[in-house]
Amino acid sequence: MAIVVNGVSAETDENGYLVNLDDWNEEIAVKIAEGEDITMEQNHWDLVAFLRNYYKEYQIAPAVKVLTKAVASEKGMDKKEASEYLYGLFPKGPALQACKIAGLPKPTGCV
Repeated sequence: MAIVVNGVSAETDENGYLVNLDDWNEEIAVKIAEGEDITMEQNHWDLVAFLRNYYKEYQIAPAVKVLTKAVASEKGMDKKEASEYLYGLFPKGPALQACKIAGLPKPTGCV
C-alpha cells in the first residue's frame, strides 16, 4: 500500500505505518490523519513532535504508559487526566494512532 501526496508516493505496511521513516513529512502526516478521521491541530502536532523526538533519542516508539506519564508531567495533569486528554486527541489509541501519524513504527506492546 502507499500514500500519495503531491505526486510523491510513500509506502506503508498492511496497518498503514510508513515503511521508510524518512518518507515522513507534515503533508504525509495530514494525509494519514485524514485516514484516521483526525483533523490535525496544534495539540496533535505537539504530540507528534514529542513522539518523533523520543524516537530519535531512543530508537523506539514509546508505549502508551510512557506517553501518558510524559504528557501528565508536561501539562501538570494526573495520569487519568493525561490519559483522557490523549484519548481525546487520538480516540483509537494514542500510541497507535499518534505513532502512525508521526511516521513511526507501531509501538511495541500494542495490538
